[in-house]
Amino acid sequence: MAGGERGARILCISFSDINGDSRVLRQLDVLAELGEVTTVGYGDKPKAATEHLEIDADLPSLPQTPAGVALLALRRFDRVEFMGPAVRAAQDLIGDRRFDVVVANEARAMALGHRVAHGAPVVADLHEWAPEERAHVRSWRLLVKPFMTHQCRKYLPKMAGATVVNDSIGELYQQRFGVRTHTVRNAGPFRELEPGEVTDGRIRLVHSGGAVPGRNIEALIEAVHGLDPKFTLDLYLVPGRDGGRYLAGVRALIGDDPRITLHPPVTPDELVPTLNRYDVGIFSLPPLTPNHRLMLPNKIFDFVQARLAVVFSSAPETDRLISEHELGAIAADASAAAMRDTLAALDEDQVRALKQNSDKAAKVLNSAEDRAVTRTVVGDLLPG
Repeated sequence: MAGGERGARILCISFSDINGDSRVLRQLDVLAELGEVTTVGYGDKPKAATEHLEIDADLPSLPQTPAGVALLALRRFDRVEFMGPAVRAAQDLIGDRRFDVVVANEARAMALGHRVAHGAPVVADLHEWAPEERAHVRSWRLLVKPFMTHQCRKYLPKMAGATVVNDSIGELYQQRFGVRTHTVRNAGPFRELEPGEVTDGRIRLVHSGGAVPGRNIEALIEAVHGLDPKFTLDLYLVPGRDGGRYLAGVRALIGDDPRITLHPPVTPDELVPTLNRYDVGIFSLPPLTPNHRLMLPNKIFDFVQARLAVVFSSAPETDRLISEHELGAIAADASAAAMRDTLAALDEDQVRALKQNSDKAAKVLNSAEDRAVTRTVVGDLLPG
């Protein structure tokens, strides 16, 4: 590509397993158009990267050592910001390399991005609302929320650009920190697929996502337990970093219900074609944090590209898309009863019509616009 020919050097920092992080993978596809990309993160080298610096997956990105926790409690944030074991490892791996642009994914990467940039511009892809990412967890709320707030206040003014997942979260950064952001949604690429046939007497539900507490998978399972036998549910869950404990709880809750099947996770590239075999994509999330309340998750775009009808619990951003494009139904709240009642009201003919609406919306609800935003925000900072 043209960017590679002129030798632009781009560093992408992400404290995630990048190959399982759809948002970062889409970001990398654009960065690779602009130059040679060095990634630093957990897991194997992503396809789009020129070079990958792998962090040991056992190292946490937050300062969870006894000394780090003590400094968080004492609000000694300037001392603690480079004490996260993964942050230290990443800094050592990067060494004295020099880059034309640094992209720091999530607020926890901003300090490192600024330090290793050596004066080069840094773009923060904040993803969601960093100060209250896991504010529903007491220890996180007491120790990490003030640290993340400090990081945003200290480093956001130093960023050459910032992107977020939707306009509502962008408004929060504008109000709290006076920073204007660009919106890059979690939409995937357009897929050349057709809506699958809906079989009379059967409605195939599907859910994909992380197997971690707080994702309300229990409500989906309980809802299906109370539905007509024509409903089935297939779950494609990515294990959390808890040794399989949460997945074991999910299996126990499924019990011996033959209509609910737990599958191994599939890769991001395989996900949409896999979802295409089903009829309705479902998701329910209690509004425990601002990120939950203002959610616009990648799964709604995945479901649309898979040409599925959708049923989500109510949230302003997803409600707007579902209503505007007539994609499905909105459950009144995140309870199992609300999901059950909303699904029970669907029949096969309605699902067929909703899948056709999803087919039309797929031409709009894809990543083309978002790729252009990333290309502009990063590309305008490169030499030449």
